[in-house]
Amino acid sequence: MNSSKFNWSSLNPLQLGKCAEYLVRMEFLLSGFHVYSSEVDDHGVDLAVCRKDSDKYYDIQVRSVRNLNYIFFPKDKFALHTNLFMAVVLFFDGESPQFYLIPSVAWLKPNKLLASRDYPGRKSKAEWGLNLSQKNLPLLLPFAFDKVVQELGCTP
Repeated sequence: MNSSKFNWSSLNPLQLGKCAEYLVRMEFLLSGFHVYSSEVDDHGVDLAVCRKDSDKYYDIQVRSVRNLNYIFFPKDKFALHTNLFMAVVLFFDGESPQFYLIPSVAWLKPNKLLASRDYPGRKSKAEWGLNLSQKNLPLLLPFAFDKVVQELGCTP
């Protein structure tokens, strides 16, 4: 495989984020979902997806990550509920992207990977976070995209 095809560091953050959205859209389509884009991402939703054989839908917030680090999103824009998911795409130069799908309700039980941070008395807003590190990568395995999509009951 031509690894120069996966030169993710050549993309600026906006390009990488848009690439992640398109890739997540394709993964859902290939998994048998209808996919709808959010025209304005002001409620923490990039995509809405529904199974082709059901009227049940899921809201998806997409995050792209080039390096393993901490990513976060304000609690007021990502209110935990059963049909809200965080799609995380990890980009490592020379490699195909890695896809994860984390149910928002997973943050109800914070751990070393899933962070809940409140800042009472400070200017910073309360946030949900994802502590991405080599040490925490195994904690992402239960959230592998294909596994979670299969648990949603839709296989192509």
